[in-house]
Amino acid sequence: MSRRCELTGKGPMSGNNVSHAHNKTKRRFLPNLNEVTLQSETLGRGFRLRISSAALRSVDHRGGLDAYLAKARDEDLSPKALKIKKEIAKAAASA
Repeated sequence: MSRRCELTGKGPMSGNNVSHAHNKTKRRFLPNLNEVTLQSETLGRGFRLRISSAALRSVDHRGGLDAYLAKARDEDLSPKALKIKKEIAKAAASA
């Protein structure tokens, strides 16, 4: 399981631990990932995604999973999220 957000593509970053004596050692900054179930109004079911807490706030701000995926760039989305986006678009077009 990779440490990458399925909606934003946010992943680990690298940097330094800096001591009081200004010694530097390498470290990793990991994204705050959470396993959540987001509901799609169009499809009427939930999807289990591993997303960052910042992405969860963005989904709430935009008005749900459907609205978030409609505006999201395809390059940022994981294959699973891209499949959900196409499923929602197909259901919305037929309705």
